[in-house]
This record gives sequence, structure tokens and C-alpha cells, in this order.
Amino acid sequence: MDLKDKIRVIEDFPKPGISFKDVTTLFLDAEGFAEMVRQTVDIAKTMEFDLIAAPEARAFIMAAPIAYEMGKGIVLVRKPGKLPGNTVKQEYALEYGTNELYVHDDSVKPGQRVLIVDDLIATGGSAMATAKLIEKLGGVVAGFIFISELTALGGRQVLKDYRVESLVEYDDVE
Repeated sequence: MDLKDKIRVIEDFPKPGISFKDVTTLFLDAEGFAEMVRQTVDIAKTMEFDLIAAPEARAFIMAAPIAYEMGKGIVLVRKPGKLPGNTVKQEYALEYGTNELYVHDDSVKPGQRVLIVDDLIATGGSAMATAKLIEKLGGVVAGFIFISELTALGGRQVLKDYRVESLVEYDDVE
């Protein structure tokens, strides 16, 4: 099954010139979703890790069945104001401005290996911020698995010091 066939492309969203890759249609398709989980688990089995980190919000949907299948816990990586306990934050650049990601300060123990999963890698900014959060807590990034990758935007180069895997690649600019 070609997962790319299950991902809807919406032109000019969220602004003109952007070709948005909408994985919600993949999540809606039972066979496609099961195949995404199977492919991701197959890759994850080749990595040594203790936990899965999932940045808000589509990655939560991706991480849950993978963690269940592999008997691992999940580190929720959230946007500002979403976590009730003591947190650690990491700022990262957006096209216009910045954003922040947070994790609970006790979510990763020193030396734990963490696999980061997400729906998309574009420029690599939020992925790198997630890696820095894990490392601030003393964790080791075991690698990244993305559903889709926008190869022209260079995110893989930003993450060049880590293992990066993606299930589907798009060569268009946005």
C-alpha cells in the first residue's frame, strides 16, 4: 500500500503557495492507519529506545498504537500552557516569530533513549526543539520517524546528527 495515496493534499493552506499534506485522511482510513502503524513499528524495531516522544498534536495519534505495540511509554511534548506540572521548555524559530515546546521535567530520566515520532518533517525546527528537550533532561535521542517528509525544505539536514526515517517523501517546496 502506498501511504501517499491516503494523504490528502490541500493547496494554498494555511496560506497561498503552501501545499499542505493532511494526514487526517490517513488516520481516517482504517487500512491506511494500520499500515502506517505497521511500517513505523517495523522501523522502530531496528532502534534501541525506552520511550517515544510525541509533539502535539497529530503525533499523539501516531505514537499511541506504536507505544502499545512495542510496550513503551509516551512523553507528551506540548505547546505553552498545556502541562500542569513542573516543565522544561525549548524555544524554536518559525517563519515569522518563535514558538515553544514543553515536557514535564520528570518525563525522561538521564540515559533513557527516546524515539521521536511526528507526522511531518519540513524545516526541522520543531523536531530539533523536541530533541533538545529530551537532551536537556539527560535523555538520548534514539532517532526520528516521520510519516511524511518535505525533502526540499531541508529538515533532514537540520537533524543530520540523528537517524531520520520517513514513510513518505514529497519533493515539492512547501
